Amino acid sequence: MNPYWLVVAFAVLTQSCVFLRWLHRRLRDGAIERAFIRDIAINHLPHIYHALRIMAAHHGLEIDDPPPVRFLELNGKPDKSGSNGL
Repeated sequence: MNPYWLVVAFAVLTQSCVFLRWLHRRLRDGAIERAFIRDIAINHLPHIYHALRIMAAHHGLEIDDPPPVRFLELNGKPDKSGSNGL
């Protein structure tokens, strides 16, 4: 067997492993980012709007109700929880 083929095979295998690792990390980072944004919207935005409403009342201002939180799945996958948002 030609030793050059071993070098080429090793290089292709190494590049394939690096690519698969990169692809996995990219997909996982996207999932973590989506979970983080959903957590911020569901758990923290209501508290932020509540604090804003208290500050506005303290200064004698009237503000509108906060907008409802709605999630749109742009890639066609339905929401896992089965709800259409808050």
